[in-house]
Amino acid sequence: SGINAEYGISDDEDDTHPNIDTPSLFRWRHQARLDRMGEFEKKKSETKEGLERNQRELTELKNKLKAADEESDKKRLEADIEKLQKQFSEFKSKEAELEKQEKLAPWNCDTICREGFSKTTVNKMPEKKKVMSEDERLEQSQKFMDKYKTDIEKFGFYNNWDDSKEYLLAHPHLACEDTANYLTYWCVNLQMEEKNGLMKQVAHQTIVMQYILELSKTMEVPPIACVPSFFTKIKTCDAKYMEGFNSELEAFIGRIERRAKEKTDKLIAEIEAEEREKRLGPGGLDPQEVYEELPPELQNCFDSKDIGMLQEVLTAMKPDEAQVWLKKCIDSGLWVPGPSDEAKMPHLPNNELSKEPNKKTGQRH
Repeated sequence: SGINAEYGISDDEDDTHPNIDTPSLFRWRHQARLDRMGEFEKKKSETKEGLERNQRELTELKNKLKAADEESDKKRLEADIEKLQKQFSEFKSKEAELEKQEKLAPWNCDTICREGFSKTTVNKMPEKKKVMSEDERLEQSQKFMDKYKTDIEKFGFYNNWDDSKEYLLAHPHLACEDTANYLTYWCVNLQMEEKNGLMKQVAHQTIVMQYILELSKTMEVPPIACVPSFFTKIKTCDAKYMEGFNSELEAFIGRIERRAKEKTDKLIAEIEAEEREKRLGPGGLDPQEVYEELPPELQNCFDSKDIGMLQEVLTAMKPDEAQVWLKKCIDSGLWVPGPSDEAKMPHLPNNELSKEPNKKTGQRH
């Protein structure tokens, strides 16, 4: 299944899904932002409605106060007016606080559309193409990446806003999810090769592309139509707005580092398992592991390939103990059975010492 089956990067901290799905890099955070923004808008609406209601009630009570004749009615109305005026002050303070929060809110793919981008004239998103099967989509993505690999990697090397913008405008076909997918795949490989600095550079360009894609979906326009506006905004925004971008970048780098470590650990484990499989003796034991278990005096025999010494050491042991060690040596291939030297072997059960040391694995490497 190509790249997608090999590199799983997601916002899910458990990272249990085996396939790469670049849009999911932002999905959880995007939904969390939408929830927070919805709650914020609800507070703004409630505050505005409260102020308007308060003003209506104040006007009504003031009119009643003017028309009141009884002193007791006047005092009651004045007390109610004072209470409403206090509420009005509270509403105004809350309104000012919400305005301050809105002004200081970090810039992200959801707020950016309300701050400058909505005024930009762009073409509407073309009608969606026919829905492809998963295999068709993967095949198309792989073809795109194979065809434009060099172009995508060149974009990944840019570290200047203007250069990135001009390059995308000159190569509009690169403004797509397949480019973000390839950059993500490349980041994992770079980290596995311990090229951390270059990985962070490419990660930056991956987030640039992801922002453009998210803007495209939010505004319902082709990704390339968002390129000029995105780079204009990112170059002129203040430090607070950049916090949102840098937060996404840092989180992405963290996921890349974790995923690369997982893949490296898995690869090392597979190589070690293959090497161990090749080493296994006729009885299924690993000669290296058996050698490390042997008493030092037996290790010395195999290190020197001294049959006489081996005979002496085994003869000095209890027969049952000698038999256990000898069987392990045979099953692991440390000791290879041979037709000669039977008369020279100590008298042990089954006369299993009538064998020759394995010249290939008889010493520790």
